[in-house]
Order: sequence, then C-alpha cells, then structure tokens
Amino acid sequence: MTNPEAEQSQNTEQPDTRRLEQAVRTAEQALIEFEIAVETFRVEVENFSRLHHQRLGPMYARLDELDARIAEAVAARTGDAEDLRRAREARALVQPMPGVEELFGGWMDSEGLSPEASAMLTERPVQPPKRVRPSDEARRAFRELVRKAHPDLARDEADRQRREEFIVRVNAAYAGGDAALLTELAAEWAAGPVPEEPLPSPSEELYARLEWLARRKELLSAVAGELEASAIGAMIKMAPDDPDGLLEEIAEQLLAQVAEREAYLATLVG
Repeated sequence: MTNPEAEQSQNTEQPDTRRLEQAVRTAEQALIEFEIAVETFRVEVENFSRLHHQRLGPMYARLDELDARIAEAVAARTGDAEDLRRAREARALVQPMPGVEELFGGWMDSEGLSPEASAMLTERPVQPPKRVRPSDEARRAFRELVRKAHPDLARDEADRQRREEFIVRVNAAYAGGDAALLTELAAEWAAGPVPEEPLPSPSEELYARLEWLARRKELLSAVAGELEASAIGAMIKMAPDDPDGLLEEIAEQLLAQVAEREAYLATLVG
C-alpha cells in the first residue's frame, strides 16, 4: 500500500535537489572563472615585475649611486655631522649585499654588469628584455584548458589527483607564455579518459559543496586583493592594456631624474 505522505515528501525533495545541483554547478563555473582571472592577473604581476627589474633596475641603481655621490659632495663641502650621516646612509644603500647575485636570477655577470651594460662596453648590439607576457593565443588556450580540466570538476579522488597534476603543468606553460605547449596539453587532455557524468548527490553533500565553494571564493578574493594592493599590481591597473607602454613612460621619467641629479652633482663638484 502506498504511503501518500512519503510519496509527497519524495516529490517535494526532487525539485529541491535539482535546484541545489544547479546552484552547485553554477557556483563551480563561477569559481573556475574567478580562479582563471586571479591566475591570469598573478602571471601578469609576476611577468611585469620581471620586466620592470630587467629594464628599470639599472636606472634605479644609477639614481642610488648619484644620490650617494651628491650626499658625499654636500658632506665634503659642509663637514656637518648630519650631512656626513646622510652621506653614509646613502652610500650604504648602494653597497652590494651578501647573496645579491642570486636575487637577480642570473641577469648579472660576474662583474656585476647587466647584459645590456656589458653589451654597451663591448660594443655588441643591446638586446631588449625577453617579452614574457602571455599572448592572446596563450590566454585563450589557458582559459579553455582550465574550464575543462579544473580539479573541482572531478568525479572522484583519482580523477581529482589527475586533474590537479595536469593543471600544474598548464599553469607552468601559461606562466612561460608557451602557446605551443598549451596546444599540446589541450590535445593530451582531449585524448585522455572522458569523465563520466556525476551521479546525483544527496542534499547534505550539495550544501557542503556550496559552503566549500564559498570558502574557496573568499580565499581567492584575499589573494586577488593582495595582488591588486601590491606596487606592481597597482602599476598594471594603471595601464592594463599597455603595460609595456607604462614601462617606457616610467623609463623616461627615471632618465629625466638621472639627468637632473647628474646636473646637480656637476654643480657641486665642478
């Protein structure tokens, strides 16, 4: 004999479960898109920081040296104790620190010269820093791969592990701007095992999944906030479509500052 109350409860639960499943799928896709945006911005910050140091680092070093020389020239003229202290502090900023070579990732030679400076001294053509920002093709390939292979779409623990290992390789290829490797990875994923459709989950699991997705979103928001608040992140936001042009603008400003300091130093020691 059929229990009318049980049947009515089951009919009520099914629409609720379907709505929960739809909410989970929507939240998963939204989180994946957000992760893509955060990872893209992180790579932008990392690559812009590298270019910033490569192209502008020597100019900043020149400014520090000029500041030290100016402070020393002023101290030599006045003999004032405060001027002498300022001169010592300015010179300390220029002096090399232990292990500084490692900080430059190999772009200084054994004599402390950048490849650009070394090329100038030997009259070899100066090579501009390597462009490491991912191309539009790499961006598109990266987005498609993450949407397809994201670990949050795993149907079981083994599938999650496979996806996590694969996404590590995808992130590395994207960070290097390697569009060809991303294309190879896309073909590799397409040839791999096709995930089965997930079986319907109980309401309790769906609720837990939504809570986890919300916590993950909060963590990613914190990461995005730190990136945007960083000095390099703020610079990129000033010119998101043309960060290379921003570097050129900053370089012109630094060159003007160098010229001003050199002129002032000449008046002190001339």
